[in-house]
Amino acid sequence: MNRLLSLLLCFTVIASFAQKQPGHPILLEAKPESAGLSSERLERLDRVLQEYIDKGRQAGIVAFIARNGKIVYYKGFGVNDLNTKTPLKRDAIFRIASQTKAITSTAVMMLYEEGKFLLDEPISKYIPTFKSPKVLSKFNEKDTTYSTVPAKREVTIRDLLTHTSGIGYAQIGTKESNAIYAKARISSGIGTPNDRLSEKIPALGPLPLVHQPGERWTYGLNTDVLGYLVEVVSGQTLDQFMRQRIFEPLGMKDTYFYIPADKQTRLATLFTEDSTTTAVRNVPAVLSRNANYPKAQGTYYSGGAGLTATAYDYAIFLQMLLNGGEYNGKRILSPSTVRLMTTNQIGDLYTGLQKFGLGFGITTPKEAAKLPLSIGSFGWGGYFGTTYWADPKEGIIGMIMTQKVPNSSYDLSDKFRVLLYQSITDSEQPVFKLDQ
Repeated sequence: MNRLLSLLLCFTVIASFAQKQPGHPILLEAKPESAGLSSERLERLDRVLQEYIDKGRQAGIVAFIARNGKIVYYKGFGVNDLNTKTPLKRDAIFRIASQTKAITSTAVMMLYEEGKFLLDEPISKYIPTFKSPKVLSKFNEKDTTYSTVPAKREVTIRDLLTHTSGIGYAQIGTKESNAIYAKARISSGIGTPNDRLSEKIPALGPLPLVHQPGERWTYGLNTDVLGYLVEVVSGQTLDQFMRQRIFEPLGMKDTYFYIPADKQTRLATLFTEDSTTTAVRNVPAVLSRNANYPKAQGTYYSGGAGLTATAYDYAIFLQMLLNGGEYNGKRILSPSTVRLMTTNQIGDLYTGLQKFGLGFGITTPKEAAKLPLSIGSFGWGGYFGTTYWADPKEGIIGMIMTQKVPNSSYDLSDKFRVLLYQSITDSEQPVFKLDQ
């Protein structure tokens, strides 16, 4: 009898550890059917991903699906080296580039919750070089000279979170911003490990905005500025803040700006395309000098593009958000702040089929009419070929990770969405009957 009671107590402790609070799951592997997905229908995803490998459109792919805290699909396809045919393992560490933005935005909102600032305060209150901004008026391509007009108002923290500040991108932005930022030695945040936020972000402040704050949506270095805001307000480097306040509490053990030596062999190889769009090993010229920047002992912590991570680690971060800001008994954000972050913050400004929250693209009825995501799903992607989203209505996390630039396999992420949702057998979406 005592032995039976001991066993029951043991099982109770294990169950409690596996799920700290009802409705707040941690990620555990399970059969698809236990989460309302069909194993048979998921085999279609196997076949399609393998086709991309067999046709040479991708060298390697890692795909991840979780539903209601149950990991139902986590696989690696293809190779990490075209010469040795070394398989790409599912725990490979990927350059996630702009997927960094959501984590930096979370760091900002953690400080917001502590009363460190309000979202509609000017960023110049914390980074003075952004005081009295100017807006680009005319630009001379021949010598990169330009004229400006005064901005109607200052750039706010909310503008930065929503990419409505007017700050453009370096290297991958418009011809104007590319030229102006290059002249000022401002980078995209990728492949420049020896810089420092404390030098580069203040230097960005006096440069012209590409439009008036709040009047358009322009993807740019906004989140790099926010990364420096975290440093200014917290008194820590962005790396230290994220590690102590996000990664360690959540158990994200493979997420880094710069990968430690004992894990560097797990960095996924970066590929590019030849003229036939077939994956080959050499990397593009823009990164040929430093494609392996995550292996450096770097000092530049790009809040917009600098992190590396595994699919599993990033899924932990997304599950925390689906849980309303908590994961495995560790609360990172309040449910109300998660709601704020995943609500349209840009009104009627145009961003294509999506809207934008505080760090995420938000699925609108127009996007939900094109692809089978639920309205209100939130997600984004990364420059090197990574895509993620979280669907609160369905409890879904979907992620596909590749490493290729340029990447003509733009249809892969949409096919992945279709193949994921077609495998769901108990959807929360309404099903209309003939007699309705």
